[in-house]
Amino acid sequence: MRSFVELDTLIGRVPFEVVSDLRVIDTGRGSEALYRDKLPALLTSLAERARVASIEASSAIEGIVVESRERADLILRGEHVSLRDRSEQELAGYRAALDYLYREDWKPLNVGLVLHLHRLLFSYTDVPGGGFKTTENVVVDRLPDGTHVKRFTPVAAARTPWYMEELVGRYTAASREDRHHPVLLVGLFALDLLTIHPFLDGNGRIARALTNALLQDGGYEVTRYVSLESSIAASADTYHEALQGSTAGWHEGAHDPWPWLRYFVEVVRGSYDQFQRATTTARSAGSKQDRVRLYVRRHAPSSFRIADVRAALPGVSDATIRLALDALRAEGAVQVDGTGRSATWHRVG
Repeated sequence: MRSFVELDTLIGRVPFEVVSDLRVIDTGRGSEALYRDKLPALLTSLAERARVASIEASSAIEGIVVESRERADLILRGEHVSLRDRSEQELAGYRAALDYLYREDWKPLNVGLVLHLHRLLFSYTDVPGGGFKTTENVVVDRLPDGTHVKRFTPVAAARTPWYMEELVGRYTAASREDRHHPVLLVGLFALDLLTIHPFLDGNGRIARALTNALLQDGGYEVTRYVSLESSIAASADTYHEALQGSTAGWHEGAHDPWPWLRYFVEVVRGSYDQFQRATTTARSAGSKQDRVRLYVRRHAPSSFRIADVRAALPGVSDATIRLALDALRAEGAVQVDGTGRSATWHRVG
């Protein structure tokens, strides 16, 4: 909420390097419609891979990891499986929250939506979700030597509902006024949500899930095809340093948003760079067997059938697919269970 009180003063002067990244982001946004028309199968494949990567990465940031690859795949596909432990339960919960935001009817943004996402996040656990914190919390970082240091003090529990209503209302008004770049507004929303820290657990995952949804709502759909959470997980130290740099003085309305916004915009720009590389590679692929090999190595789910490859690569025959898969199997890149059309192929490594 604090970041939206004096918005023109706070982000009225955008640093040059941020302006440069925003130009790249807007150029990438402009090309998304072209790729939807020209490479629909590739985008479908990228979207499924990004969904899986986002669920796993956002969970892993919080230390939630399912060791069994096979069980993780079942959970991520939403198949019926008895969840054995807290990690599996929370992985399933983040899948439910993220999948809800993939629906077209999740809008509009309001406090009820935030609470519903939190309820979904913990829907497979014994932890009651869907309610704001009722006791005070402090955000700490664990140092390499095992000691803990306070990063910041969130909003008091009694004031949290008011701050959340203000945040949603001010973000919505700022978006409607269209005076500032949408990516900057989404970044500020995430910053304030993380600083308010409205829940005892799950704040980071809720913020990252909503970040995806709000970027897409603003027309920046790259997070459908490239996992923003994976980029954050790969730069976790920088992520926390940027947050710490922008939360100092937040309660007094004297914070500097640019450490966080620089980081956030750079991550979004990196997602468009990854998207550009994926689409360029797909368009420049050589023979049909090369296209199959590229798809299997980079875009196919970890387990798939020939019919899945056929659907992703229109115009490539089953015979060509089999030849490419046989070559990949000889290289040790894939394994197969069964024979014929019902055979299931598994990517190795």
